[in-house]
Amino acid sequence: MPELPEVEALKDFLTEHLVGREIVRVLPVAISVLKTYEPPLSALEGHEVTAVHRYGKFLDLATGDGPHLVTHLARAGWLHWKDRLPDGPPRPGKGPLALRVALETGAGFDLTEAGTQKRLAVYVVADPQEVPGVARLGPDPLADDFDRDRLARLLAGERRQLKGALRDQSLIAGVGNAYSDEILHAAKMSPFKLAASLTEEETDRLHAALRETLTEAVERSRGVAAGRLKAEKKSGLRVHGRTGEACPVCGDTIREVSFSDSSLQYCPTCQTGGKPLADRRMSRLLK
Repeated sequence: MPELPEVEALKDFLTEHLVGREIVRVLPVAISVLKTYEPPLSALEGHEVTAVHRYGKFLDLATGDGPHLVTHLARAGWLHWKDRLPDGPPRPGKGPLALRVALETGAGFDLTEAGTQKRLAVYVVADPQEVPGVARLGPDPLADDFDRDRLARLLAGERRQLKGALRDQSLIAGVGNAYSDEILHAAKMSPFKLAASLTEEETDRLHAALRETLTEAVERSRGVAAGRLKAEKKSGLRVHGRTGEACPVCGDTIREVSFSDSSLQYCPTCQTGGKPLADRRMSRLLK
């Protein structure tokens, strides 16, 4: 799933390639991705893209006096830039193509979604705050005012485990499954630790890990072409997706806890005092 660093890199890429260009066609291929109907997709046509913004994991293409095109790539969605789009309209079918945006230059991009769980979402709105997912976002962890005290206030009274709290978009915007693993590894904290139980020193450590992990990932992704961002993300991860490999910090074997629709990875030596975590349903350490 694209998370804050990849969406930030896509924002920068699209700012360079879209701003100042006119949208001439917006072609839906999978109608299920369109979550709004008024204004219609055609309302974007004839308008110039004036800015590209990021809200958490949402991308927003602003068109000045026209509507906004807001998209969430979900778990398996992606954006593919093309310097020259194929001639002729795309044909609906069982492939991954969901939406095509064409510019007056002949360039444009496709939104695609792999797999059978179709969660890619596209909205055409007068204001991004009309998108429910945008309206309920928590603060951006890379914002200038996201300091240690703000994180402490967010976690105060939070009875969930850190892994779940970090992934809650209404608490902190933009962090998903992969970077929550990376942040907790950098902070040397168990994903099962209760968020409200952090000491002042642990809060300092978590805040530093949160900011540094995301900032470094954004810097790695900056300037990378849209088509290579997935590979860049994977190459920079130290524990997520690396079950059975050696921890790059201590050399211990990276372990995994599986859930019904996802999994987390962690290092026992770095994060849990050397003890492997039990199955998530037990919510405790193995004895």
